[in-house]
Amino acid sequence: MRAVDIIIKKRDKEVLSKAEIDFLIENYTRGTIPDYQMSAWAMAVLLNGMTDQEITDLTMAMARSGDMLDLSQAVDIAVDKHSTGGVGDKTTLTVAPLVAACGLPVGKMSGRGLGFSGGTIDKLEAIPGFQVDLSTQQFINQLKEHGIVLTGQSADLAPADGKLYALRDVTGTVQSIPLIASSVMSKKIAAGAHAIVLDVKVGQGAFMRTLEEARQLAEVMVSIGRLSGRRVIAVLSPMDQPLGNAVGNALELKEAVEMLHGVGPEDYRYHCLHLAAYMLILGGLAKDIPEGIGMAERAINDGSGFAKFRELVLAQGGDVRVIDDLKRLPKAAFVESVYAENGGWASVVDAKEVGETSVALGAGREQKGDLIDQAVGIIVKVKVGDAVDKGQVLFEVHANDPRKLQQAKERLKNAVKIVNRPVEKPPYFHGVIGI
Repeated sequence: MRAVDIIIKKRDKEVLSKAEIDFLIENYTRGTIPDYQMSAWAMAVLLNGMTDQEITDLTMAMARSGDMLDLSQAVDIAVDKHSTGGVGDKTTLTVAPLVAACGLPVGKMSGRGLGFSGGTIDKLEAIPGFQVDLSTQQFINQLKEHGIVLTGQSADLAPADGKLYALRDVTGTVQSIPLIASSVMSKKIAAGAHAIVLDVKVGQGAFMRTLEEARQLAEVMVSIGRLSGRRVIAVLSPMDQPLGNAVGNALELKEAVEMLHGVGPEDYRYHCLHLAAYMLILGGLAKDIPEGIGMAERAINDGSGFAKFRELVLAQGGDVRVIDDLKRLPKAAFVESVYAENGGWASVVDAKEVGETSVALGAGREQKGDLIDQAVGIIVKVKVGDAVDKGQVLFEVHANDPRKLQQAKERLKNAVKIVNRPVEKPPYFHGVIGI
């Protein structure tokens, strides 16, 4: 078998066999297939696509390129949640403890953020001492003992994906649905989850800009799950405006913990309760959405969700005093507001502009090695469809650099559009696939 023959076959729109895909991934991971050949193959995939079975075979080949966790030695069923990324998306920090408090184990390995804001791991690092680099055995032990674990992704998990992703980034092949889907699902499968809820974002502040693209990606990932023996549901959620109010690591952590006490913006509450419900359905603890939402609401109201989050923080060495007293979280030196220059109704709250402004403040990474400032970020005070008065606060900017503060305030003036007629509020979800 030769790589060039596999490239030609895909160039000519033919279907690759499992053996051919296994050969390609195994030898690329080893280094015997060079980058230039893998680049040619990736471009052929981008242009010609793959069948669901091909994508599943590619996913499993990448998953098997490194360690494969077996969580059944720890729990009967483990559920995971993955978001394709968005502005203000801190849902894992609220949803995972709620679901675990209901008795369904949650084991999640998460990457760091690149663009818009930090990832789940970056947000957790706002808690002093919180360990995000657990070993595989620590991961399994903690899942068994506490029913919840949130840690950074092991380098030994799906190494083929890491190598291929870096290549796609510099060869114009990132925007390939088969390659995106297999990248996401290979890591989830290697991490051992039996059931997965996917939160597929769509809009200006998301990777997928159109609903058609997002639905196609979601359908492919659900198909991969089915063909690989996992239970998978995908939720299509809008990301034209930020989710919740907080954008920035410590600010988002604060909002996530406050929601565990039942306090916070309505869109974020709706999002968390529904994602928790879908996880509980996949785990067999809820028969439908109303029952799942009810279980999650009880975990908020009786304090068990917050108690589970405290348990998580303690188990991973974090300073729980920061969770008990959110005033202890990192604070920015400067906090200033952006005000509405005229009244009316908000027709646009641009998630992309807000996200990029937060990165410029230091809340996210422009390049992989960039350091994150935990304290900085933006509090969004207006939502699409809201009535706005002249002089009303639209944004609260948290900064540690006076120059960056002023630049952020200027940029954010362009992030909101005010019109002189009422505007309909957007939906919280665009649909669900796999249920």
